[in-house]
Amino acid sequence: MAANRQPRVPGAQGTGEDWLAPVAASAAAACSAPVDLLGDYLPMLAGAAIHGRRPETWELDAVRELGRQAAAQGVGARSAVDLYLSASWRLWRQLPVVARSSDPEKVRRAAEAVLRVLDDAVAVLVDGHQSERRDLIRQEEALRREFIDDLLRGDADVARMVERAEPFGIDLGRPHHVALAALQEPDGPVDRAAIALERAVVDRFGDRDVLVATKDGRVVVVVPEGPAADPAVTSDLGSVIRAQLGRIDGGRRWRVASGRAFPGAYGVARSYEEAREALLFADRMGLDADVVEARELLVYRVLGRDQAAIVDLVRDVLGPLQHSRSGAAVLLETLLAYFDSGDVATEAARRLHVSVRTVTYRLTRVAELTGFSVSRPDQRFSLHAAVLGARLLEWPARPLPPDP
Repeated sequence: MAANRQPRVPGAQGTGEDWLAPVAASAAAACSAPVDLLGDYLPMLAGAAIHGRRPETWELDAVRELGRQAAAQGVGARSAVDLYLSASWRLWRQLPVVARSSDPEKVRRAAEAVLRVLDDAVAVLVDGHQSERRDLIRQEEALRREFIDDLLRGDADVARMVERAEPFGIDLGRPHHVALAALQEPDGPVDRAAIALERAVVDRFGDRDVLVATKDGRVVVVVPEGPAADPAVTSDLGSVIRAQLGRIDGGRRWRVASGRAFPGAYGVARSYEEAREALLFADRMGLDADVVEARELLVYRVLGRDQAAIVDLVRDVLGPLQHSRSGAAVLLETLLAYFDSGDVATEAARRLHVSVRTVTYRLTRVAELTGFSVSRPDQRFSLHAAVLGARLLEWPARPLPPDP
């Protein structure tokens, strides 16, 4: 390769190896950078100073490639440029045209040639370095996205997943919570919020075992379970994230759902699925809460697991409400308000903006049509379960699925 050649420079003191190698080694030692990153730069620089020769395209391409090598080896752009500058002034002091010539014009021409080559070389060196860094960043982002997708899906090889998690600081042996933050407005961008939220989450929970990313238009936050001595560290994860989003993105409304903590590689996927279902249930049921906890919505997961059974329950228990003159929706809304208010007719009336007498009349009408009364504990449970199922199925706004 051209980067390994040390050609003789005509007019120099001895061979290129005798003269230029110590210059390169001195510059590399002073800058704590690999000497190989200089390649053929010094012979090219000496040739310009002595003969006024401009570098050819392939020579500058070689320097550009050295810039890419520097980035790949973890050498910063500033360190690489310092290496080239240090090598340049060290070479200048030993150039025969400088050390021996008494002709100021010859020295001026040599200086101009050296500066032009230095300018060209540094430009392509930095360009190569930045190009390699962009490629590395894109590669890292692709690996990160792939890792996050596999982690949340939970269907990848466990041993391999544990190995891939290590560079991201995730210990899959620990239980982890997953929280999802979703905008309550369509097509809203979430990337900037995710970046700002990551800083806040790291400040709050530390930089180990913490992961913030975006997936399907939502912000995903993975944090380890709090210590047994202080479980409150993560028990309010949803509220902490919602508060942070309010500070960094207060102009938009967010809803945050938090899953329970589970251990292992599959634990992350399980917590993610709980948070995802919690968001889904909150949307279907029209909840006003900005923070929903999966453990508070477990009953809906139970109801939703057997759709055929819940359809039968809704049809058999609440179906007769469709024979009401006011329709099923009004009576269903009254039942929901009554249950949500702790079976207090006065509070239900306040929420519905009707009189208490209207509420009691509607509850009586429900009992007449369905044969289930809210005053009897066994029948009240069936009614409540059917009402929750109706909300999940969005009935009566949507017709019930037909029997299989």
